Amino acid sequence: MFAIVGGGGKVGYYLAKELIEQGHEVLIIEQDSRRAETISNELGNVVMVGDGCEARTLGEAGTERADIMLAMTGDDEDNLVMCQVAKKRFSVGRTIARINNPKNQEIFRLLGIDATVSATDVVLSVIEQEIPRDSLIPLLHLRYADVELVEADIAVDSQLVGKELRSLPLPGESTIAIVIRDGQPIFPTGSTVLKGGDQVLALTRSAHEEELRTMFYESPN
Repeated sequence: MFAIVGGGGKVGYYLAKELIEQGHEVLIIEQDSRRAETISNELGNVVMVGDGCEARTLGEAGTERADIMLAMTGDDEDNLVMCQVAKKRFSVGRTIARINNPKNQEIFRLLGIDATVSATDVVLSVIEQEIPRDSLIPLLHLRYADVELVEADIAVDSQLVGKELRSLPLPGESTIAIVIRDGQPIFPTGSTVLKGGDQVLALTRSAHEEELRTMFYESPN
């Protein structure tokens, strides 16, 4: 795989270093000549000085044969431009952009960027997995379809113990996909009865997560 990394800061540097160690061909594009020299001294001839937002620079970098564009600067706008130029001008198959403001994620999606990486979202995901048992644990987000895969633990004293899945007041556009019991997956039907200690994997829309959490963890009035 030939990967072009836009930005030779800490994120871009360590990403490139890891890819090189895995045997991939990598080229870093870095505007700061002194930073580029430092990278070259440490990683070898894998860096060029230039502005990754400019089509001329990307052309000189051989972007037309790149398999992936990784825009990893600290500027969301620059990362967006790099990915768009790589995809539209040089037909790069996959573009991934670092975003610093999570609110920009939807904009990047609408403008055709294949994937985004947000440090804020990563940290929040880790935090959420440490939250007490009365919260849903996010496992997967299918961004383009706006579908969430979440996990809920059924406590032994839960109001749902002993209930069939068909009787659960599931919010709209939500379904129980898998029940894990004693470490074994169960592909449930409407007659499947929940037990204490079950782990339930559910698919839902982002807008319905709070309703789903209420169903699993809050007692009826």
